[in-house]
Formats: sequence, C-alpha cells, structure tokens
Amino acid sequence: MLVRTGGDRREFLKVAASGATLAVLGEAPRAAGAAFRAKNDRPRLALIGAGGQGSGDARGASRFGDFVAIADVDRSHAERARDDDHIGKKKAEIYGDYRKLLERDDVDAVIIGTPDHWHTKICIDAMKAGKDVYCEKPLTLTIDEGKILRDVVADTKKILQVGTQQRSDHNKVFLMAVALIRAGRIGKVRKVTAAIGGGPSCEPQAPETPPPGLDWDFWLGQAPKVDYTPKRCHAEFRWWYEYSGGKLTDWGAHHVDVAHWGLDKEDDGPTSIEIERAELPVAYKDGWPAVADRYNTALTFQIKATFADGATLIIRDDTENGVTFEGEHGRIFVTRDRIDLSGGAVAGLYRDPVPEALLRELRHGKPLDGHMENFIACCADRGKPASDVWSHHRALTTCHLSNIAIRLGNRKLTWDPKKERIIGDDQADGFLSRPQRAGFEARA
Repeated sequence: MLVRTGGDRREFLKVAASGATLAVLGEAPRAAGAAFRAKNDRPRLALIGAGGQGSGDARGASRFGDFVAIADVDRSHAERARDDDHIGKKKAEIYGDYRKLLERDDVDAVIIGTPDHWHTKICIDAMKAGKDVYCEKPLTLTIDEGKILRDVVADTKKILQVGTQQRSDHNKVFLMAVALIRAGRIGKVRKVTAAIGGGPSCEPQAPETPPPGLDWDFWLGQAPKVDYTPKRCHAEFRWWYEYSGGKLTDWGAHHVDVAHWGLDKEDDGPTSIEIERAELPVAYKDGWPAVADRYNTALTFQIKATFADGATLIIRDDTENGVTFEGEHGRIFVTRDRIDLSGGAVAGLYRDPVPEALLRELRHGKPLDGHMENFIACCADRGKPASDVWSHHRALTTCHLSNIAIRLGNRKLTWDPKKERIIGDDQADGFLSRPQRAGFEARA
C-alpha cells in the first residue's frame, strides 16, 4: 500500500502491506482465522452462481468451510467449480435449479455470485430456507428490492453479508480513510467525489441460439423474455438496465458506499439528485430503452446528490477512480492501492493513531480481518457483518436514483430519505420497482 502525505511537498511514505496500516490505525495485525470456530466445526457451504466472481468468492470461503453443493443455470460453470480443488473438490453435487439446492438440510450458508437481477430473489429464498448468505454486489436491481431484503433479514434473523469488500480488504485503506474522517482529522466534510469510470458501448447484436447447457429462460428470471445474445449474458449483463445498472451500480456499489460510510450516512440518503451531464448509448422513451439490440446503460455522467445537512456527493466518470473527501481542514483521496492525505489528516498520524474503539465501532465490534473472514465470524456469533443490508441499501439507493434520473431525460429528483419515496413525480416514483415475470417475483 502507498500512503502519500504532505500536500505540496509530495512526500511519499511507503508502507509495507497491511501490518503497518493496522499500526497506523491503532491495532496490531492478527493471525488469520484466529477468531473462528474450531477446524472440526467448519460450516457446510453451497455456491449459487459459479461464474468468475462467484467462484472467486467460493475459493476464499473454502478456507473456512466445505462446499457440498453448487447451482448454476450454465452447466459448464457448475462443472468447472465442482472440479476446482478449492471449491467442489469433485465431490459437490450440481444443480441447475438453486431451489433444489436450498432444500438440503446440510447447507449452513450460501455464496451467491449470480447476475444482479437474481440477487434479491435468491437471497430471500435462501434466508427463508434457514441459510446465512454472502451475496455479491450490487445487492438489488431496484430500490424496493432493498426494502424487501431489510424486512426479510429482520424477520429471519439470518446473516446477510454484501460483497462490497472495500469495507474489509485492500490493505484497509478505505477503513483508514473513514476512521480519519470520523475522528475529525479533516474537520466537517462538505463534499465527496466518487469517481467510478464510464460505461462501454457495443455494436448491434443479432439473436443466437443459446449454447448447450445454458438454461436461457431461467437465466433471464424476472427480466423480460428476449432472444439470447452473448453480449446480454454472463459478464456482459451489467451493461443492460434489464439486469443491472451499469457503472453506477457496478463500481458505484463500492465507492458510493464508501462515500456514505465516511459521511456517516449509513441510514440516510440525499434529498435531491441532479444530473449535471450524462450520455446514454441508445434513445429512451418514458424511461425505457427504445432500442433492444445493444448495451443501454450510461456511458458518461456527472451527478450531484445533496443531503439535508448541505453535504454533496459528486458521482462522475472522468477522473481517477477513487473517493475524495474534502473537509474544513484537509483532504483525503483513497483508492484501492493508495491513500493521499493532506492538512489535518496528516498531523500526528503515527504519534496519535485513530482510537481502537472507533475502529471496532466501524467494524461492528469485529477484528480487522478480510471480508469473507468477517462473514464466517458473523455466522458463528450472529453479529452484524461489515457490509450489512441496511447500509448497502442506503448507498445503492443513491445509485438507483441516479439511474432513474438519467433514464428520464436527466430529470432532477426530490427524495424523501425517511419515507423512501420520490416526491412530486409519480412517473419517477414508479421506477422504485419494476414489472417481474410471473414465477420469478422477488417477494418477502
């Protein structure tokens, strides 16, 4: 990790990995897994959605538990995960329908790595089946799905960890930034910028026959039934509003979350959303794409979200990826491999580390371990995970509102964060949910 300090002096302080970072934060490094259950009490796990991200999550989880089942609508994905020495170990049973997997009594927790439009329904079904859940981000396709998930977590008392790993991993630079802000090192923060990069475009796509082993109808789930094209499926799904939200929910789920975290807005939201500029790759009518054969999420954007206390969050595509906090007495820029400090954030950083009590509070009382470690620990002690449904829903609401405003012709939106409704605009308020195909509804 690189900590850069000193403003105009451009002084560089190279910090060797996370041990030094933890010393700055006020906590010594810990042995990985020290707080977890005994080796002979490993949880039994299942993977739902075995593509690249899901399998990566599963490899991390395999250090602490054993996979007994894998579900994917693409048989090739499931077979690859089953044969992975770190996941299925050639022993895990394969399912095409995740609901059959959830009927098993020998599954304690599930890892969900499906496309975004499936997250909410599978989370609901898994928690109602008595399973704890680690689900990839973004957790929801709509704002109302987040409200439903909050209710299900409260009703079932199951653990739901969201895969926004910046709250735990990446050398703890994001935790450092938030801790410094909460400790008042740069004074009151009035402006935050979350730079998340722009989205791609593609040429018109012709329909194709789905590959063998892929259940395309089941893959579509709640989304409208359309012909298969490779550009709609697997890693490409995130550039279609039918299944995701483009960069605003892909990277926004990370950096807008950090912005809310640093501003202490984990149970709050903006009061207005203004689109200062945005570009879509296709024409829209009444908030829906008028062209169906290519990517349709925003290419470029600059969005201003204003909170009731006057703080602003700028979400943009065109500056260095990362989050910038501007306070009365200093500035902090943080990205995955670096944190830049100036002004009050620098003063006494090593002589006066952030209080350990504050770090524990930011981590809901948990040690500064990795994200999957945090999930497994919460499954054992029933504690609140590092990335919980309540805080994630609030941050993602800002992302969803931004997309709604862009889709409706860069319309300014007035948001009531207490009632969680768009004020004075019935058409926009109607986008808090979406029509869902019969048989695939995400309901509490």
